[in-house]
Amino acid sequence: MRRQLDLLAAPRVGFDASFADLRRAELADGAWVDHAPGWVTGHDLLFEQLERSLTWCTETRRMYDHVVATPRLLATIAAREVCGGVIDDMRRVLSEHYGEDFVRTTAALYRDGNDSVAWHGDTTARDMERAVVATVSLGQPRKFLLRPAAGGASLSYQLGRGDLIVMGGTCQRTWRHAIPKVAHAAGPRIAVMFRPAWSDDRRDDRRDDRRDY
Repeated sequence: MRRQLDLLAAPRVGFDASFADLRRAELADGAWVDHAPGWVTGHDLLFEQLERSLTWCTETRRMYDHVVATPRLLATIAAREVCGGVIDDMRRVLSEHYGEDFVRTTAALYRDGNDSVAWHGDTTARDMERAVVATVSLGQPRKFLLRPAAGGASLSYQLGRGDLIVMGGTCQRTWRHAIPKVAHAAGPRIAVMFRPAWSDDRRDDRRDDRRDY
């Protein structure tokens, strides 16, 4: 079943609620990654609506004795208020499929090849035995890398144009992920991230959870 919703009376935006093309990669140490290429149809329209309607901000971080701006823009999504409810529908369907209550929806905008995110695991989730985080990628594809936290070869996905990726099991604790800089990006990319509200979240962790992928 492919769900479709009107978006500004334009051609329709939809997503595959049956997860027919979802494939799981079992990783080491109890981690796994699900990948569904092209999970969202009408992804260009959804990208345009999010780019226009969200309040994008630049956050700063202390790095040694300097304060630096994060190399991407960040936003919090009030899921019921944008895109005709399609983001909230995604959240509900993903929650049902994975048995998680994805109550926190955020976004990151990678404007060009200079925008990136360094190797990391989600701040709160990497201290948990298991955690599930889902991301929908819109716009031009960018390389998404995964590697074991203890070191080793990396895995690579090209994510964009409506792709879905879900990291689960021990992935946040035993693996690290990154979006590296590239010399030439074909265009901007938006990552829409769905997370549970973990019981030990702190204020700083919630800010940190908007950083990636």
